[in-house]
Amino acid sequence: MTSLSPSKSGDTAGHASRGPVALRDAGTLIGLVIIMLVFALLAPGFISERNLLNILQQSSLNACLALGMTLVIVSGGIDLSVGPTAALSAVISGTLLLAGVPVPVAILAGLALGAICGLINGVLVAVVGLQPFIVTLGTLSTYRAIALIYTGGNPVLGIPADYRAIFNGTVFGLPSPVLIVAFVAVIAWIVLKKTPLGEYLLAVGGNEEAAYIAGVPIALTKISAYVISGLLAALTSLILIGRLGAAEPILGNLWELDAIAASAIGGASLMGGKGSIIGTLLGAIILGAMRNGLTLMNVQAFYQLLATGLIILIAMIIDRMTRGRG
Repeated sequence: MTSLSPSKSGDTAGHASRGPVALRDAGTLIGLVIIMLVFALLAPGFISERNLLNILQQSSLNACLALGMTLVIVSGGIDLSVGPTAALSAVISGTLLLAGVPVPVAILAGLALGAICGLINGVLVAVVGLQPFIVTLGTLSTYRAIALIYTGGNPVLGIPADYRAIFNGTVFGLPSPVLIVAFVAVIAWIVLKKTPLGEYLLAVGGNEEAAYIAGVPIALTKISAYVISGLLAALTSLILIGRLGAAEPILGNLWELDAIAASAIGGASLMGGKGSIIGTLLGAIILGAMRNGLTLMNVQAFYQLLATGLIILIAMIIDRMTRGRG
C-alpha cells in the first residue's frame, strides 16, 4: 500500500497535527494538575495514596473504553453502542464461567463477541454506507435488547473466584485493572503513531476523499476502528465483572458519553482526523478525579453532571480555537 505523505493527503494524515496534538496534551496535563491542586485544598483525604489509587482504578475502566472510542473518532466516526456491547459480552462470558468453561475460553469468547459487535457496526458504516451516529444508535438498542432477552433481565451472579482474582489483585502496589489498561494504552499508542493503520485512520478522518486518492483502504480502515472499539468495550466489561462478581444486562448504561467525554477532553476532534492516546488517558483521569473530589466534598450527583458537561464544552471550544489557528 502506498505510504501517505502530506502532499498526497493534504496534510490530513496527522503529520501537520502532531505539534498541536503534543501542545494539547500538555494543556490537558496542566488542567489535570490544576484540578488535583484544587481538590487537594478543598477535599480532605483527596491526595492520600489510597484515594489516588482509587481514582486510577475508577478511571481505568473509562480509559479502556475511551481508547477504542478515540480511534473511531479519529477515523471520522462515533460509537454509541459501546455500553450495550460491554453488557452483552459480560453476560455471555458470565454464563460461560458459571457453566464451568475454562477462564481463558470465557475471556476470549467475550472479547470475540465484542469484536463481532464492532465488526457489524463497521460493515454497516463502511460497506453499506450508513451514518455512524444512526448505525450505532440502532445497535445501542439492539445489543442491549439481546443482552436483556438472553438473561431475562436478570443479573448473572456468582462469578467464580479464580476469574475474579485476575482483576482484583495488585502488582507492585498497583491494581491489576490499571496495569491492564496501561498495557492496552501502549498498544493503542503504537497503533496510532507507528503503524500504517494509525496513519490511515488519521487520513480517513481528516479528508476521506484525499485518503482514497492516496490509496488508503477506506472501508477496511473504518471497520478496523469499530472492531477495536468493540473489543475494548468487551475488555472493559470483563474487568468490571471481575471486580463486582456479577454481570448485569444493564451494565454500561451511558458509558458511551463518558468515553466520548474523555476523548474530547484529551484532544480528539469530533470532526475526525485528530486524536491523542495520551490525551485520552489524561481526559479519563480528569473525569475520575473530578467526580472523586466532588464526592468527597459531598456535592450532589447532578452538580457533578453539570461540571462534566461544562468541561466537555470547554474542551470543544478549545478544539474549535486550535482548529481555526491551523
